Amino acid sequence: MINEMKMTKTMFKTITLTLTAVGTLMFMVSIGQTKDPLLFPKDNFTVETKTVKTSLGEKKVTYRSYMHIPYVAKPVDKDYQSLNVSVPVSIDGVQVNTANAPIVFVIGVGGYMSVRNVSSNVARPEGEMGAPPAGAPGMGPRDGGPGKMPGGMPPRGGRPGGMGAGSDRGDLALTAGYVVVSPGCRGRDNKAADGTYYGKAPAVIVDLKAAVRYIRHNKGILPGNTEQIVSVGCSAGGAVSAVLGASGNSPLYESYLKEIGAADGRDDIYACACYSPITDLEHADGAYEWMYGNTPGNSGLVDQELSKQLKALNAEYQSSLHLQGKNGFGSITADNYGDYLLQYYLVPSANKFLKGMTDEKRKEYLAANNWINWKNDEAKFSFKDYVASVGRMKNLPAFDDFENQKPEPSEFGNATVNTRHFTDFSLRHSSGNANATLEPEVIMQRNMMNPMYFVSQRNSGCAIKWWLRNGTRDNDTSQPIMVNLATSLENNLKRDVNAWDFWDAGHCQDNDPDSFIAWIGQITGHSK
Repeated sequence: MINEMKMTKTMFKTITLTLTAVGTLMFMVSIGQTKDPLLFPKDNFTVETKTVKTSLGEKKVTYRSYMHIPYVAKPVDKDYQSLNVSVPVSIDGVQVNTANAPIVFVIGVGGYMSVRNVSSNVARPEGEMGAPPAGAPGMGPRDGGPGKMPGGMPPRGGRPGGMGAGSDRGDLALTAGYVVVSPGCRGRDNKAADGTYYGKAPAVIVDLKAAVRYIRHNKGILPGNTEQIVSVGCSAGGAVSAVLGASGNSPLYESYLKEIGAADGRDDIYACACYSPITDLEHADGAYEWMYGNTPGNSGLVDQELSKQLKALNAEYQSSLHLQGKNGFGSITADNYGDYLLQYYLVPSANKFLKGMTDEKRKEYLAANNWINWKNDEAKFSFKDYVASVGRMKNLPAFDDFENQKPEPSEFGNATVNTRHFTDFSLRHSSGNANATLEPEVIMQRNMMNPMYFVSQRNSGCAIKWWLRNGTRDNDTSQPIMVNLATSLENNLKRDVNAWDFWDAGHCQDNDPDSFIAWIGQITGHSK
């Protein structure tokens, strides 16, 4: 009996110690979890409901809204380096399962400016369509904002703000049952109290990559399929969307990502959408002169000698790309690029546009645009007449201006310098030194901000699927910029590219947002 009691006491002590050890272990595991600064707060949300206009009528979406979540462990500025997540719960009263839904990564960048995440609206970010989020900067000193022409005039064929009609792409994504992530990010305008800048290149793309890593870090916790991330943006947002898509897993950004405490892991994405991308900046001045050099702007013709020099640089660059056109067109050069655009982009777009009109409306439209000849359901016009109808918007150089007053030179500053030239042409002209060359730091910045650099390197982490859109009246940059990207992706990496021009549409204008949502469903197998 005594021995049994001793044994029982011994067993009780053993059991108590074991339970205590288990309890301690569980407590330690719990503590370990809470120490992860990059853990998605899945239980911290509000439930919101909104009515969204689609091409098929209005849809009522109820969704979980997660706001202002830091996506790096050591943010420079949490107001920018945080994100919002919208997760649809029901659509018109029908429950939605988002466990394997595509994740639409909506980039709100405009004019290479920062996107402030505080109090923002997930489905209507700055730089995209509609009103900017509360407290977010607008486009800055750039042409009156997205979707606008000089002086703030809206583009022909649609309303200001980028969308032709209806709701924006973030809202439409919710109605399709997709998860929507809207990241804030640093930009060229970010300035600390001590006067230093903390958002110059490559900060914007570093932040977006960190946000992608955050999503993957929370696989199985943050709803959605982390292998089906689809980025989308317009203007400079379209440009950084393209960089994000082309530069997946590039080691060039690793030190920057470590510095801000980004999650370890991959930052490649599945698909990439770009509307009117202001990209390939170091070659954009030459391409602009190729297209608009002989077209008068508001101040008449630009300096024709300088324009000629930039055209020569463009011809050299275009030749160096070794691009092969569709259907046996052959090499695309500066000499035949107008013909290529007519055959595969401009005329097909005009045909679709005109065929969609009533006879009366078409007759009225053609009378107002008598440079277009319409016969047998086929539009015919010269590239020269098309360019003249669009008109030149920007001075020379269009991007790396000699006075460093445009947005783009500001993107290539550093902590202590606000603006720097990013082309030898402008640096040499403004300095008066014919032998001046760019600083290595600027060249590195330039590479990290250009999708063409990664496509030319045949980066294996490049997105597989691409959706590229522009308006035929967009004169913020030249038409070859988007088409070069599309053709390079097809030629160099055999990527699946869906590229199209909206006829008579302006900068960032989207005349068919529902098709983009449907495209996501098709490429991810998530179509209903």
